[in-house]
Amino acid sequence: MSARAKICGLSTPETVLAALDGAASHIGFNFFPRSPRYVAPEASAILAEPARARGVKVVAVTVDPDDALLENLRATLRPDFIQLHGKETPARAHEVAARTGAGIIKVLSVSDASDLAPAADFELVAEHLMFDTKLPKDHPLPGGGGMRFDWTIMQGRRFARPWFLAGGLDPWNVGEAISVSGAPLVDVSSGVERGPGLKDPLLISAFLDAVRRV
Repeated sequence: MSARAKICGLSTPETVLAALDGAASHIGFNFFPRSPRYVAPEASAILAEPARARGVKVVAVTVDPDDALLENLRATLRPDFIQLHGKETPARAHEVAARTGAGIIKVLSVSDASDLAPAADFELVAEHLMFDTKLPKDHPLPGGGGMRFDWTIMQGRRFARPWFLAGGLDPWNVGEAISVSGAPLVDVSSGVERGPGLKDPLLISAFLDAVRRV
């Protein structure tokens, strides 16, 4: 079975359409205020409507979200998944799921094989895991830095939940990334942009074409 792909950090109707037409399995909207990909929950709800008609999963990307944001997302976007990209504990992940009724995608930052160990702690509370590149401590964002980690770390790994590979993926390397890592799901954001937060429909289409060819 070929890998599936999530296009993350969408903010315009044109880029949502490109993701849907390219058969993305998931689309993501970013609710971290310091991100150039940030959208308001009310705007994301409008953008997400075409995805629901096609059965594409809608993901709310958050970083240590407070209860007020979670309630706003539950009431407006009604996401299928909440992506937790901060320092959330398994207990907090369970609480987020109970509060929102959404599934959980827990992001784990990776630089070497030892960083995979926390996955076991989240497999009881998350529907999906995501392994993203561990960024420098002085980096202003928790993700979306366009940097990759050593994909061979993932070779032969088995997890109780389906997992995403993220970090530094683009239309030119995603085929290799899937082949090397064995990832069943891939996630891209900055790799389909022509500038910070500026998604390019042509790059989105090229990325999804590359995933299908693996």
